[in-house]
Amino acid sequence: MASFFDRFNFSKKNQNTNEQYNRAIYNWLGNSVLWNNENDDSYITEGYQKNATIYSLINLITKAATTIPFQVYEKTNENDYKRYKALTSGIMDAASIQKASLLQKNALVELQDTELHKILERPNPAQSYNAWLTELIAFGKLTGNRYIYGIGPDTGANVGKFTELYVMPSQVMEIISNGIMEPVSKYKLEYNGTKYIDASEICHIKDFNPYYDGTGSHMYGQSPLRAGLRSLTTNNEAVQTGVKYLQNQTARGLLTSEMGDINEVQAQQLKDKFRRQHQGSDNAGDIIITPNKMSWVNFGLNASDVSLIAQYNASIKDLCNIYNVPVQLLNNTDSSSYNNMKEAKKALYQNAVIPELIKIKDELNRWLAPKYGDKLCIEFDFSVIPEMQEETEKIVNQLSKAWWITPNEKRSAMNYGKDEENTQLDDYFIPANLIPTNPSDIDLPIEPINVDVNKFLNKQTLPKKEIKGIKVATYANKKG
Repeated sequence: MASFFDRFNFSKKNQNTNEQYNRAIYNWLGNSVLWNNENDDSYITEGYQKNATIYSLINLITKAATTIPFQVYEKTNENDYKRYKALTSGIMDAASIQKASLLQKNALVELQDTELHKILERPNPAQSYNAWLTELIAFGKLTGNRYIYGIGPDTGANVGKFTELYVMPSQVMEIISNGIMEPVSKYKLEYNGTKYIDASEICHIKDFNPYYDGTGSHMYGQSPLRAGLRSLTTNNEAVQTGVKYLQNQTARGLLTSEMGDINEVQAQQLKDKFRRQHQGSDNAGDIIITPNKMSWVNFGLNASDVSLIAQYNASIKDLCNIYNVPVQLLNNTDSSSYNNMKEAKKALYQNAVIPELIKIKDELNRWLAPKYGDKLCIEFDFSVIPEMQEETEKIVNQLSKAWWITPNEKRSAMNYGKDEENTQLDDYFIPANLIPTNPSDIDLPIEPINVDVNKFLNKQTLPKKEIKGIKVATYANKKG
């Protein structure tokens, strides 16, 4: 069996940019490695592995993202699909999700059990979809770069299709340029040796990087932690300083003996004895007794003097802002009421989770979906997010007044699904009190009257009766 790296021999299908653009942007590039000026290793070691705030933020985003299912559709109306994409690409709320759901019915047809379903549900033998997506998002949020490696057969009917997808560690990936004609020809993996991978087999999803220095470094994404590096350092140092304060019980100064000079050995012995007997949390508040008179010269500041807690909290808010995550979700008790938490969870999806999934979806629809069908596309079902749903009573009230929507469309908007058995639910039910504004458009039905005309023509006129001597005048008597 071929090794992991020996299975990557695909025909090239590089998506090269225009030559004129290449000459303007990549004029100084040759056949060389494009160096990434980001220190991605430090973002992982000093960020995710060392900093509790970064670890929590990444996990909040990834766990929320993996709860949103994907679907595979076939595009049936390109214009409606463009409108659907425009509606789902901005800040989404309950109203936009409902409108998108209705527009989706005209633009897309949901498919079942396609090859695209299979590869996304089980990207590779070692990972489930959730684990794969978690890894992809985490690398992107830490380094600004996401690399998906597609593997497929060399021969047979499935040539050109991927059967396995892997997330590559972004901190060890490098871009190889082939000059102006091919700015990205392949990728180099520096891990347990060197492996070169053709560009057509890598889907590189990067964050925006405005730094154009002529070396091609802008082709790597900028990590969010690049902008928040000082906040990350402040947070780490605040925690480290707090640990030192607890270990030393905030005592930083000079201990001297008033009984005479002591030599270096005696000073070290005194220092070691003080550490053993009087430092640490177990000895906090303990009493120190010495046989000699000692003096203490303080040249340090306590935790309140250096505003350690205030700096720590400020750095947490900065890091939350960088990742678009509300600080209330990190157990900030100052603003953790029920309504605030409810809005915070909603903001997490609107500002962090949904934009990240849309970015991944768009790149997969560019790179992966066309391999399985020109009309296929991948979409995420944001309607399942509880925090994005309005109150049921409000939705029912809105839909009950929307007579221009069929009952089945209303069922779909409320996630009940279409009733396939009752075809009448596909009809429009218009209220009877609605009439056109133009009277000429009113078409009233004329109902036939079943009347026996001969019966009335042959009817005899009966004489008028007199009532108690009162003579009723008739037309004949009056004439005479």
